[in-house]
Amino acid sequence: MGFLDEVVITVVSGDGGKGCVSFRREKFIPKGGPDGGDGGAGGDILFHASNSLNTLSDFSSKRHFKSQNGRPGKGKHQTGRNGSDVVIKVPLGTIIYDSETNEVLADLVNDNQEILFLTGGIGGKGNSHFATSTNRTPRFAQNGMPGQKKTIRLSLKYIADIGLIGLPNVGKSTLLSRLTMARPKIDNYPFTTIFPNLGIMDFDNQKRLTIADIPGLIEGASEGKGLGHRFLKHVERTRFLLHLIDGAASPQKDILKDFYLLQDELNRYNPNITKKEQMVLINKTDLMPKGRKDIDRIRAAFTKIGFESMAISALTGNGLDELKDILAKKLLIEPNQTKPEPNGF
Repeated sequence: MGFLDEVVITVVSGDGGKGCVSFRREKFIPKGGPDGGDGGAGGDILFHASNSLNTLSDFSSKRHFKSQNGRPGKGKHQTGRNGSDVVIKVPLGTIIYDSETNEVLADLVNDNQEILFLTGGIGGKGNSHFATSTNRTPRFAQNGMPGQKKTIRLSLKYIADIGLIGLPNVGKSTLLSRLTMARPKIDNYPFTTIFPNLGIMDFDNQKRLTIADIPGLIEGASEGKGLGHRFLKHVERTRFLLHLIDGAASPQKDILKDFYLLQDELNRYNPNITKKEQMVLINKTDLMPKGRKDIDRIRAAFTKIGFESMAISALTGNGLDELKDILAKKLLIEPNQTKPEPNGF
C-alpha cells in the first residue's frame, strides 16, 4: 500500500427516520387514539486520530462515507432505531479542510482524539404528537430531517520530534535505519526515498523520540521542483531539525553552499521552519580523505555561522551513540528538570 498524504473525500450523515402514522387497535378499543412513534436519528460522522497510522492510504480505494439512516417509527409509540455512526480513523497530524473554501475545519493532533464532524438528521415525529381537541385522529406524521453532506480535503502533516533533512543522497535513510527500527529503501542514487519515512528512537528509560526522514528536497523545492513541494509541509510540525550534509562531497568548499541552498528553500516555504532549533550532522566521515583535519575545518565553518555541528558516519555507526545522548538531553529532559550531577568526588 503506497504513501498518501492528501485526499478528497465526501462524508454524509444519516437521514432521520420517518414518524409513524398508527392508531390503537385493540380488542376492546376499536377506535383508539393515534400511537405512531417517532423516527430514529440518523447516524453521525466522526473522525478519530490514531498514532498507529502514518498515511492516508486507506482512502485510496474508498472516498465516500455515509452513516446509516434512522429507522421509521412504529405503532404503540415505538421509536425507530437510531442509525449507526461512522467513525473514520486518520493519522495524527491530519488536517480537515473544506474542499471549496480551504477553511480549516479540524486539526487532529492528539492520540485517540475524536471529533463529531457531522450530526445525523433528527427523526420525524409520529402522529401521536399531532392530536388536538379538533383533530383526534391525525393521519399524518413528520418526515425525518435529512443528514448533512460535505466534501472535504484531508491533509497529513507529520507530528515528529525530529525532522531529518538534507539534499538527496547524503545518507538520511541510512541514518534513520541506524537510529531507529525503520527499514527505508536505501541505494546510491537521488530520490531513493520517494515518501517520508517515520522511525521511533527508543531510550533505556522507556522514553522515545519520533524521527521523520523528509525526502526530495532540492533547489527549487519550495516552487514545486523535485519531490519537495509534496513533503515540505511535513517539516513544519517537527520540534527539532537535523540537517545532514555529505562531508565527503567534492569539492568540500561547496558544503556551506549546499547547506544555505536548503535553508533558503525552507525559508521560502515557511520562514518559521528555519527558526526551529537545528543541528548540522557532517556525515560520511569514513570517506573523508583528510579525516580529522577536514572535520575540524568544516565544524569551524558552521560554528562561525552560528550552527552546532557534529561528525558521524551513518554507515559505520561512528558518533551515533553520542548523537542519541545529545538528542535525549535536548528533547527529553523537561525544561525545569535539573540534570543529574555526574558521580565523583
